[in-house]
Amino acid sequence: MPPFLCRKAKAVVQRALLALAVGACALAWAPPASAQTGLPTLGDGSELGSSAERRLGDRIIRELYRDPDYIDDPVLEDYVQGLWQSLLAAARARGELSAELDERFAWEVLLGRDRSVNAFALPGGYLGLHLGLVGVTSTRDELASVLAHELSHVLQRHVSRLLTAQKKQTPLLLGALVLGALAASKNPDAAQALVVGGRALLLQNQLNFSRDMEREADRIGYGLMAPAGFAPQGFVGMFDKLQQANRLNDNGSWPYLRSHPLTTERSADMHARIPPGTAIGATAAAPATLEHALVAARARVLANPGVDSLRQWIAEPQSSGWASQPLPHRAAALYVAALGSSQLRDAAGARAAAQKLDGLVRNAPDARQASDPATRRLLGLLNAEIELAAGAADAALQALQALPAGSDTGRPELLLRTRALLQARRAGEGAQALQTWVANHPKDATAWQLLAAVAQAQGQTLRAVRAEAEAHAARYDYAAAADRFKAGQDLARRSGAAVDHIDASIIDTRLRAMESLLREQAAER
Repeated sequence: MPPFLCRKAKAVVQRALLALAVGACALAWAPPASAQTGLPTLGDGSELGSSAERRLGDRIIRELYRDPDYIDDPVLEDYVQGLWQSLLAAARARGELSAELDERFAWEVLLGRDRSVNAFALPGGYLGLHLGLVGVTSTRDELASVLAHELSHVLQRHVSRLLTAQKKQTPLLLGALVLGALAASKNPDAAQALVVGGRALLLQNQLNFSRDMEREADRIGYGLMAPAGFAPQGFVGMFDKLQQANRLNDNGSWPYLRSHPLTTERSADMHARIPPGTAIGATAAAPATLEHALVAARARVLANPGVDSLRQWIAEPQSSGWASQPLPHRAAALYVAALGSSQLRDAAGARAAAQKLDGLVRNAPDARQASDPATRRLLGLLNAEIELAAGAADAALQALQALPAGSDTGRPELLLRTRALLQARRAGEGAQALQTWVANHPKDATAWQLLAAVAQAQGQTLRAVRAEAEAHAARYDYAAAADRFKAGQDLARRSGAAVDHIDASIIDTRLRAMESLLREQAAER
């Protein structure tokens, strides 16, 4: 399994792998496709086809979407997606990503509302990223290094290779159990030793295989960084943070009884890959941008740190040593104070902190920081969020209108504007833009759910039911989607001549598609 895999995700993966092994062997174990020859040599040797791996990933991801810790925060998603798409483009350009995997895998990143420093790769091109990890990064390069590492796990088909290795090692465990049964009649203690020894050998082989995977993911991920526009030394900075995160619970002993190499070992490997003469310290600690400082601060707040922590953070800008801190640290503290105050229903405190943050950025010594469009955009989105939470929809719309030119077409702006229009009882003004968005991004469950609210506010009940169904389908909950589509069919029949026949026809077609997907799911069990 990938390193630092959270307990919830690990349990879900284990259940899905068990179901695959017991109920779907005939579907899963297929010869490697010839199209996979474009992958690096180290990534070959898997018997699990790409289609079967994607189905496995879909089964796991359905559970994670239902997890209450899953969060779709448009601002964080937008930032992470910018890094993620750059890495994918680099993988394509370098030939690491084959055309088959590019087409068949999902390539989605899910955010988890968890304070642990954790990220994990799943079958089928899915990645999980905890907000706690985003919150401890100092630069975009550090965060990109985590994404590059996990992307490499997927590119190298590590889950598939692990399943293949386990399949080959099963006779070893069975042999130990048979020998144990034969020895039981003569020496029970010897029988127990044989059984335990066989399991230990099998486990050690799996751990060794996983350590090799981690080294491989580090090295391939390192190679993706520079072509994607990131400093490869971000790997070193991230390893330092992982070492700090593990220090309380890890004394560094027993390196050969781990599922991944020691962080110090991996850090040394990355150091060795830096070209001679490179100023490691200067490059690894490239100036933290205000944009990333604000994104990391947002992640810390949304990770649910608790009321006491929020209040402590909100008070930080009033502390005696705050003014002497570096600009990114002060900006992050004010961002936390503004967003945290808004979450605690203190609109006045949130507005005051946001105003101080705006003044701090405008008066930054570096003119590039003061006028950076990405930073100005984050400040505008924060102001809109604060006003929306305070029930001031018109003020939220004004904040969005004041965003830098060209930044009003992104997903965060679209969703915030639609929510503000709904709150202002002007839902119709945002319907067309949202409809266009879901037509181009049919897997955006949050946008579909918001479109359902817009349609309901306009009295278009059938369209609202269809949008609710599409939201369920986007998160692979085909049973719930089919139920809503059936509700739409019933509504269309009752409505008679007043129904929109185009919507009714779409619902009929989509219901048949959901029923087909449900049959496929049933066949895999």
